[in-house]
Amino acid sequence: MSRTVDIVVIGGGIAGMSAAAELSRDAQVLVLEAEDHLGYHSTGRSAAIFIRNYGNATLRRLNALAYPDLAGELLGETVLSPRGEMLIARLEDMETFDSYLADTDGMERLSPGEAQSMVPILRREKIAAAAIERDAQDIDVDRLLQGCARLLRARGGQIATGKRLTGLSRDGSGWRVECDGESILAGRVVNAAGAWADRIAAMAGVAPIGLQPMRRSAVRMALPRQIEGHADWPLFGSIMESWYAKPDGDGLMISPADEDPVDPHDAWPDDMVIAEGLFRFEEMVDVPIVKPSHSWAGLRSFVADRTPVVGAAADADGFYWLAGQGGYGVQTAPALARILADICLTDGRGTEPDLRASLSPARLA
Repeated sequence: MSRTVDIVVIGGGIAGMSAAAELSRDAQVLVLEAEDHLGYHSTGRSAAIFIRNYGNATLRRLNALAYPDLAGELLGETVLSPRGEMLIARLEDMETFDSYLADTDGMERLSPGEAQSMVPILRREKIAAAAIERDAQDIDVDRLLQGCARLLRARGGQIATGKRLTGLSRDGSGWRVECDGESILAGRVVNAAGAWADRIAAMAGVAPIGLQPMRRSAVRMALPRQIEGHADWPLFGSIMESWYAKPDGDGLMISPADEDPVDPHDAWPDDMVIAEGLFRFEEMVDVPIVKPSHSWAGLRSFVADRTPVVGAAADADGFYWLAGQGGYGVQTAPALARILADICLTDGRGTEPDLRASLSPARLA
């Protein structure tokens, strides 16, 4: 059994789905997802917050480009809601704190007392300084993902889940994609396979980009009943990225902010990593640590310069990268989708040359 489409997108996370929705404006698109559900790995395990000052200079440009879409231009409704992000520094962290603030936009410095008034469980005596990005906002990731799926289908695109690739090769002027006994012919292939992107490239005979998946863990922990109003707290964490916490239901989602290199797999948390992270969190708060009700882990995949890789492979005509989003994938997805579609369909004429170059796989050669 075989079928023919213009573009096959490999990967049904937010990267692949947003790109497929954008590409389907002008092409017949098929998304292939290995798992039975969209967004099963990194997308479904995201901390789900939009932070303008998150990442390097290129990523901050992408954050700004993506914001209008997240705020309603993409789906006709916003996927954002107020949250805020507060960063806390101990005395020994002040050099990092001052350096970070000098390179940010819209961050407001807080006194230890002001920080504690926003998050009353913080130990005031442990805080040397704090700062808040009031415009940081929660992202409804499922609404964004399913919204992109609806857009794709409305534009004639297709989604096939539970489809593991068994072959990917050049076939004449296009590509032959083999999965579960089906052969698909496509003029172009978009590699949006997340932590598995280098493996997909190897299957296609394309040079790897040096992608390294990193495990990021989290737990959900209840708060004592007498603590009220925590739903309105900002996300708060260490300026050293050694832990962070965010209101979640009747308690907090707490992460040790780990970045342990791992092979691509269905990630699970390491008990020792969780324990160490909770210890760092406990040092900064005045609240009893109780047994978490849930724990989980996801994969954040980076290349050497920690900037996404978007563009055409130099060694394989019709093969396009959309990978290496790290921990920025959800909040930059609409911007990266437009850039990928522009490169794929119009040779990048609608993207600023310096931005296109900063994302190009050629920079990693």
